[in-house]
Amino acid sequence: MSDNKEVVSVLNDLLENSRDGEYGFKTCAEQVETASAKTLFATRAAGCAQAARELEAMIVQYGGEPAEGGTTAGALHRGWVKAKGAVGFDSELSILESCEKGEDSAIARYRKAMKEEGLPADVRALIERQAAGAQKNHDQIRDLRDVARAQK
Repeated sequence: MSDNKEVVSVLNDLLENSRDGEYGFKTCAEQVETASAKTLFATRAAGCAQAARELEAMIVQYGGEPAEGGTTAGALHRGWVKAKGAVGFDSELSILESCEKGEDSAIARYRKAMKEEGLPADVRALIERQAAGAQKNHDQIRDLRDVARAQK
């Protein structure tokens, strides 16, 4: 990386990603009925909020201004989850499948960030730790989805 602007850009992309995750998991928690799914989504929303706070601090440390909000794609995805929940499209299974796709997107953004050359060691360590968290989110949601499919 040639300067802090590039570092801040990478971090802001992940910040928007974390906010999308937080808002998305909150939306999913509102739409599902089982206690295990509600708990998982609420916990994951809190984890994404914590990740966003860490990214904001790192952005400021590198002289940047944290991005506002999430992405347009994230907002559209949340709207789709709400619509599925409202119409009852095999609600929980459908919502879990949508959340898994959202986590696929999050993991892809972390992988892209980790490919950036010349990231400072503290930035790379944060990104790697958060990427592991996104993978854990994905795997937990996939497991719940598999249980929901088996119950159909």
